[in-house]
Amino acid sequence: MPPARPQRPSRKTIVFVFLLAFLLPVAARATLFAFEGGPRSWSDADWSSIGSLPAARSYPAARVLVMSGRTGGWKGVIAVHSWIVVKRENAPGWTRFDVVGWGNPVRVNGWAPDGRWFGDRPAVVADVSGAEAEKLIPRVEAAVKAYQYRNAGDYRIWPGPNSNTFVATVLRAIPELGAVTPPNAIGRDFRPSFYAGLSDSRTGVEFNLWGIAGAKIGWVEGIELNFLGLVAGVDVRHPALKLPGFGRIGLPAVATNT
Repeated sequence: MPPARPQRPSRKTIVFVFLLAFLLPVAARATLFAFEGGPRSWSDADWSSIGSLPAARSYPAARVLVMSGRTGGWKGVIAVHSWIVVKRENAPGWTRFDVVGWGNPVRVNGWAPDGRWFGDRPAVVADVSGAEAEKLIPRVEAAVKAYQYRNAGDYRIWPGPNSNTFVATVLRAIPELGAVTPPNAIGRDFRPSFYAGLSDSRTGVEFNLWGIAGAKIGWVEGIELNFLGLVAGVDVRHPALKLPGFGRIGLPAVATNT
């Protein structure tokens, strides 16, 4: 008898896996969002500092942080907003870099460095201090200055370039930081053309169709599938699931120099 041919996944199986990985988490997150309440408009939201950072004059060391907070309205079901905070050694203040969707996109110190975003308490994605931070800050500032979508009208909420595209672009310039934006940072994977090559951290490989679809596998990135900007996958380094709407579910992953 001829050897049995391996069975291929049926179309129903593929559709079921797709629904399980992408649509079910979004539906669950939307249900939670509907019952959470919270601000529904910009003017209703709390943008105040959470008090996690000391006064710059009482903290002489250099420091670099990447932070994110859930965005507002129904966008908050699937997306967070990311930003970067730096302070040189003995600097008198913190400097925060954001990109927003009105006017000239790149904003400097538009909000408190550790401020809530649309009322949401920010999470730390990366935190580096001391001599290493002092070495990284000029490269961060150069990447901010060179950001190609910095002019009025360049911002696009989906698939990008948006606030998360900006932060991902800066992180791409300092891959040794070993940090990636959260999986629900919609727009982080935007690229102006088809891309196939090393992942952002240079610890793996990636192919990407303009941020609309793609896949990654790497030590820092883990395993990720991107569909319409939504990301599903697994973090192996810091064990966690990556689910659309929820981001990471598992051990925290904060890039530090300690």
